[in-house]
Amino acid sequence: MILPTPANDTTEIANKVANVTFIFWIMKICATTVGETGGDLLSMTLNIGYAASSLILIAFFLVALALQMRAKGFHPFLYWAVILATSTAGTTISDYMDRSLGLGYATGAGILAGLLVAVLLTWRFAMGSIRVDHIHRPPVELFYWAAILVSNTLGTALGDYLADSSGLGYGLSNLIISGAIGLCVLGYFFTPISRTALFWAAFVLTRPFGATMGDLLTKSPDKGGLGIGTAGSSAVLLAILVGLILYTMYESRRKSLSLTPQ
Repeated sequence: MILPTPANDTTEIANKVANVTFIFWIMKICATTVGETGGDLLSMTLNIGYAASSLILIAFFLVALALQMRAKGFHPFLYWAVILATSTAGTTISDYMDRSLGLGYATGAGILAGLLVAVLLTWRFAMGSIRVDHIHRPPVELFYWAAILVSNTLGTALGDYLADSSGLGYGLSNLIISGAIGLCVLGYFFTPISRTALFWAAFVLTRPFGATMGDLLTKSPDKGGLGIGTAGSSAVLLAILVGLILYTMYESRRKSLSLTPQ
């Protein structure tokens, strides 16, 4: 889904978040997959545990968020650092709820789905809209990041439920989620369904897509994975994400120069 940018010359300058384009979704999937492998690297590979890892990653999220809130405009590396923080924190928070607290994936996902609906409804009633194509005021930005943190945590629980509790495995779960994302794309092009609703549906779904993809890459073959490992997978995916950020910065600068009067 590509959300339209309002026809206002100041919108792109004022907007503090990434425009929703095709490459945005590629970067989002990279970030969510890194979030899964990175969260597992901290909590399991390094054996820090879900609770301690969650505290560390929440602290990282709060620092990144504070810098993002202080920024006057859109800074790609800062924006994607916050996205990455919500993704890694979402991984360990979900695992702590579902495993350490014993809630289970289905119950954890249900609680988080209710929390996401509550955040979006509160945002809608407080601000009058939950559109994501023009985020620049602090209250709106706080709602935006709260919704993203909850949606990434929810996506982790959904991905784990499909891959583990349902018995579908990582590969089949990833195919099912891909189909659901495909339905969102069809809904965008061929139905009058709200673009904002489709954005949040796709945003939630790309998280379990990344989670199951991360598990597929890192889990051992006897568990249905490829056995690449959390450290190697995280490094490769992070490098891809950084490369895409640099590419979008280059394209943005190139377009700005092309619009500059000679």
